[in-house]
Amino acid sequence: MALLGRGGGKQNIHLLKSTQINQTTMIDVNVDGVYLQLADLPPLLFPVTMQHILTVLNNWFWWEDMWMPRNCSWANFEDHNGYVFPKPQQLFATIPYAFVMLAIRFFLERCFAIPLANMLGIKKTRRIKPQPNPTLEAFFKECRKPSQSEIRGLAKKCNWTMHLVEKWFRRRRNLEIPTLHKKFQEACWRFVFYTTSFTAGIIFLYDKPWFHDIWLVWLNYPFHSVLPSQYWYYMLEMSFYWSLLFTLGIDTKRKDFKAHVVHHFAALGLMFCSWSANYIRLGTLVMIVHDFADIWLEAAKMFNYARWENTCSVLFVIFSIAFFITRLILFPFWILRATLYYPALYTDTLVPAYFFFNVQLLILQGLHIYWAYLVFNILKKFIFVKNVKDDRSDEEEEDSFSDAEEEYMKNGHKNGSSHPLLNNNH
Repeated sequence: MALLGRGGGKQNIHLLKSTQINQTTMIDVNVDGVYLQLADLPPLLFPVTMQHILTVLNNWFWWEDMWMPRNCSWANFEDHNGYVFPKPQQLFATIPYAFVMLAIRFFLERCFAIPLANMLGIKKTRRIKPQPNPTLEAFFKECRKPSQSEIRGLAKKCNWTMHLVEKWFRRRRNLEIPTLHKKFQEACWRFVFYTTSFTAGIIFLYDKPWFHDIWLVWLNYPFHSVLPSQYWYYMLEMSFYWSLLFTLGIDTKRKDFKAHVVHHFAALGLMFCSWSANYIRLGTLVMIVHDFADIWLEAAKMFNYARWENTCSVLFVIFSIAFFITRLILFPFWILRATLYYPALYTDTLVPAYFFFNVQLLILQGLHIYWAYLVFNILKKFIFVKNVKDDRSDEEEEDSFSDAEEEYMKNGHKNGSSHPLLNNNH
């Protein structure tokens, strides 16, 4: 077999023998007359194929020393004597469950959220599309808010007034902003989910000893049998976050869009790692701590879209208190303390899964600090300006055309008119 060396020349590699010693593959090879012995590697096959590479990566990823404490193997996670243990392949079910979640969302938004929005007085806005104009559309893709000099140049190119160009860009920008009806539907769906998930979490955890004494999450680890309630709690949460990833392209995009994407991936990675390494007790505590504040946030959004200002203000204050308590006190000083400090007391060997798990938690904590900054800014405005507004959202701009302007935009070029409306002073 010939392989390219560092200098680009070919190296002749001959497999001499392969032996199995204590479940470790020992391979002797001859590389241009130099004898080497490779040990502590997954079984190697020559020639190397893509299937072999994937097999090696899979074996490496699920290497017991990556996930299991000392003197523990995957064989210990086989169900026996009434004990049921988590199996990573069970999480594949969360992807089809995510589509079930999307179907539930579809029917809830149409059968519950839309009638509720109408009852609260949220009017369905009809967006007026701007007159098709290739020149302005091409410019809009590069710049959504042109300067006055750019508007002047575009007006000359299109034979329009500056006022008409400004109005065209305003209408075009409004098309990119979701209507209040759409925002209300999304907030209503998330409110229903977080309320359901948190309630289920309380029912599942209130009588568990580790809910009251977090040290017990490590008692007899890793031999914790998975309860049916824990299984379905994970299925519920993971399928929800998968569904959020699937709808990123159509859901309302806010200024912290990238932070939300990072959060969703970190949450899924955290749940995958905690399930595979049987950190399930800790995982359920993380989920219940996160869901509580989001209930009040989505409720505040719903009443904000309905223009119920006093109700929105009260709910936002409750959300702020819940957020600071759960994300900046309970999460770092209760959850992170249990994951970063306690394991060192029961073992002297920390496996890579432990570090991966904690990295995900620290990423979440970084996002909590970032969102706390945004919440604090809104609180300052609420206290000093008496105006609660989500800084992450774009607002629709007012759109007003005179009848003459509207007629010109629709028919000006069709009628062959070469003179724009002489109205540059708006």
